[in-house]
Amino acid sequence: MGIKTNEAAAWPESRWIEFDARLRRRALGASDAAAWSWIVRAARCVMRSFTTSFFIVSRFLPRAKRDMVEVVYAAVRQPDEVVDSFPLDAAGRLQRLEAWGAGYETARAAGGLRAALAAGAPCFLAGFAEVMRRTGIPADHYRAFLQAMRQDVQPQPFSTMDDLVDSYVYGSAVVVGYFLTHIYGASAPGRFDTALRVARHLGIALQLTNFARDVSEDLQRGRVYLPLDMLHAEGVTDPFARDAATRDGLGRAARRLAAAAADGYRRASEGLDAFAADSRVAIRACMDVYGLLNRRILESRDGIDRRESVPLREKLRPLPISKYWRIPLGYLGA
Repeated sequence: MGIKTNEAAAWPESRWIEFDARLRRRALGASDAAAWSWIVRAARCVMRSFTTSFFIVSRFLPRAKRDMVEVVYAAVRQPDEVVDSFPLDAAGRLQRLEAWGAGYETARAAGGLRAALAAGAPCFLAGFAEVMRRTGIPADHYRAFLQAMRQDVQPQPFSTMDDLVDSYVYGSAVVVGYFLTHIYGASAPGRFDTALRVARHLGIALQLTNFARDVSEDLQRGRVYLPLDMLHAEGVTDPFARDAATRDGLGRAARRLAAAAADGYRRASEGLDAFAADSRVAIRACMDVYGLLNRRILESRDGIDRRESVPLREKLRPLPISKYWRIPLGYLGA
């Protein structure tokens, strides 16, 4: 489970394969610039299909940065779908992830976008490798992301919050924040390291909010992201038990996780000015929208029996009204 939301019905594996095949034909038959445009348009379709919140806030980035963010989203969404949605056993999921990882290395080693496509790399990995070339994203960050996806296939418990962050959240969310930081840019050359630290706080907070919201859904997949010490403090010894006391304890533990996320949003907010000015509206909106979701989790008394969400009108509230016109254009494909 990465930081991505899951607000739409999953695409079957066959749709991803057909989508890639059509996109490849179009991109290989075009110039380098046109091939990039095709990949961006396809990535925008993926983002629009799977996340309302992140799609909306990303409309407030400059076009060039928004295009790269959309490609990054698609490059992390597809492997996340492999582990969350494809009807495969563990061996099948791991096989798909290994093939995807090999495709990443192929794309990274190629000399350019169309060279990566010609070498057989998946289109969104070819696009991601292009983003890497443009922004300087280190190669090991995406490898760390794929390792977190492998952990989802064979889940293990996490003893403490530090264990959760170091063993899983770093790969599933922090490095994604680093991808975006390389795209967003810093407010000054000497502030890039500060921006990375802020991205770490925000990535952890976003992931903890997702964990707190999705406890019941994750249990159905055989996963527990609530640290054991937090569970034990709430009297939970077997999180998969179905009795009322266990579910109540899980709800309390989820609120503890949301409280930790709230501190992360606060710390990230304090360093927002480390980012380039033209990226701050989108980053602030992301903090505010997910902060609203986190607050709903903290205030909920339904425990894990209710998956909290933020109504669209509340998602729009943190965004500048003068630029609302960008949102419908995004849904029209512009």
